Amino acid sequence: MNSKLEFSAWKKAQASGNGSGCVEIGSAPGFAGVRDTENRDGGHIAVPAEQWTAFLDDVKAGKFDLS
Repeated sequence: MNSKLEFSAWKKAQASGNGSGCVEIGSAPGFAGVRDTENRDGGHIAVPAEQWTAFLDDVKAGKFDLS
């Protein structure tokens, strides 16, 4: 993986409000980035865009629901 990825347009869900424990999602060509809003300089996780899309599809389909 390229360690020189430049992520931009970091966003967090509006529903998270000003609470703690939130993550932000950023974008770079071919990747999604995930980072902690309380430690933005602490690094991020880079996920290939195809895998990120598959993860979101699974979330929307309820595959990770606890009940």
